[in-house]
Amino acid sequence: MNKSTMKYIGKRLLISAITLVIIVAVLFLMLKLMPGTPFNDEKLTEAQKLAIYAKYGLDQPFFVQFFNYMKNMLTGDFGVSFGIVRNMQVSDLVGPRILISFGIGIAAVILGTVIGVLLGIYAALHKNTLADTLATIFSVLGVSVPSFVLGLLLLLLLGVTIPVFPILYESSHPLRSSVLPVIALSFGVIANVARFTRSEMISVLASDYIALAEAKGLDRTTIIRKHAFRNTLIPVITILGPILVNLMTGSMVLEQIFSIPGLGRLLVEGITVNDYNVVLAVSFLYSVLYVVMMLIIDISYGIIDPRIRLGKGD
Repeated sequence: MNKSTMKYIGKRLLISAITLVIIVAVLFLMLKLMPGTPFNDEKLTEAQKLAIYAKYGLDQPFFVQFFNYMKNMLTGDFGVSFGIVRNMQVSDLVGPRILISFGIGIAAVILGTVIGVLLGIYAALHKNTLADTLATIFSVLGVSVPSFVLGLLLLLLLGVTIPVFPILYESSHPLRSSVLPVIALSFGVIANVARFTRSEMISVLASDYIALAEAKGLDRTTIIRKHAFRNTLIPVITILGPILVNLMTGSMVLEQIFSIPGLGRLLVEGITVNDYNVVLAVSFLYSVLYVVMMLIIDISYGIIDPRIRLGKGD
């Protein structure tokens, strides 16, 4: 790995770290400004509430609370839950749900990306035909129809009318229980990836270097596989990061529909009961996921096209 690449990666890592610190500060401030408290029990007297605030350090100045939270967070301590499971470590509450939400989200992205790329390439190679028109219609529907609507339709069709899959999430059968949510989430991914792939593939096939390759006598399969496909992947890779994070944050309704014990459902419960630590921890995890995905994409983008690395490095 040469010096320019190391400099490029180091700069991206520094920017990502600063971004995460700013995100935590903004989230912390927003939660403190929210109306209500985690201790809204009418049976508690003011003296009891003050004692509870002192116990959890909520009576300290904002900057002291923020500094203590950052210090503890670096050791993996996100505090305790105030409302969902009182005094339970947030890390213990969040940990088991990460694998469920991430597993469903990643499976949906992989399935959607593979099908979307193949569909986009097929549509581009058959431009202005019936197949291209059908692929375009499918892309429009995929972008327009919310995932929870498709989830409800799948639930009704394959869960009730034809009981092939469980209606609600079963921890004893996680794979069977994840099929319908994954399909519902992947529908939008397929549409977006297919649309971008088709557009970029058409643009690449019309470029000068493809015409040169054809003039040299290369067969169409070799041209597509070795020349067009790689350049087509650049915009697709760019949108995968935001798509994955959008799936994670946008799956809250689906997690409610299928009773999936994931991060989205936990976040909704935390907001409902003003459980600051749970809301902050889950929101921070989403932020980390987004920043890490954008970092990976940024680095991958620079590796695929060295002009980007050199331009940003300068």
